[in-house]
Amino acid sequence: MRFEGRLAQWNDERGFGFIEPTQGGEPVFVHISAFPAAGRGAQAHPRVGERLSFEMDVDARGRKQALRVARPAVPGMGSGASPRVERDRGRQPSAAPRGSLGLVGILLSAALLAGLGWKGYQRWTAFDAGRGREPAALLAPEPVPAPAASPGVTAAVFRCDGRQHCSQMSSCAEAKFFLRNCPGVKMDGDGDGVPCEQQWCASPLAK
Repeated sequence: MRFEGRLAQWNDERGFGFIEPTQGGEPVFVHISAFPAAGRGAQAHPRVGERLSFEMDVDARGRKQALRVARPAVPGMGSGASPRVERDRGRQPSAAPRGSLGLVGILLSAALLAGLGWKGYQRWTAFDAGRGREPAALLAPEPVPAPAASPGVTAAVFRCDGRQHCSQMSSCAEAKFFLRNCPGVKMDGDGDGVPCEQQWCASPLAK
């Protein structure tokens, strides 16, 4: 609770005095430390007869004393704190929204990754160009050569199934297979080792 009064006594050398409350009653002790921070000039010193606003408490001796004195008649000393402190009280540091900081961090990370990826691609392109190859050539699969046919392996697979005559064959190769591997065949009448000379193996190039 604040009270009002008039500075009735003041000792400038010792830095204390007494306030006469407007509501009446005994004088209230006041120390220089209860006043606002002093500025420059004569107005900085408390003056007898000056109107004051103050809060009141009781010291260790049981005496009433004034605290947080305000000087309404003196510019810039309307409260018990210095003008600079009063200005700082109303000035709160502005906190940046957390959401905006998180978004900025994500954007910076994405930009950094994109820059590193582009730089790596440029270095890879320059390296591959120096070797005389296009970058796409590194990604193309190498051609796989077809396996070469082993000598002596025919495309068709023959088996002995009881056929004995040239009229039952379908090629010179089949006739030769039967002659060499199957018993009881009747395909080499002259015994020269060439079967079915009139039907399938008449040409020297026949297979």
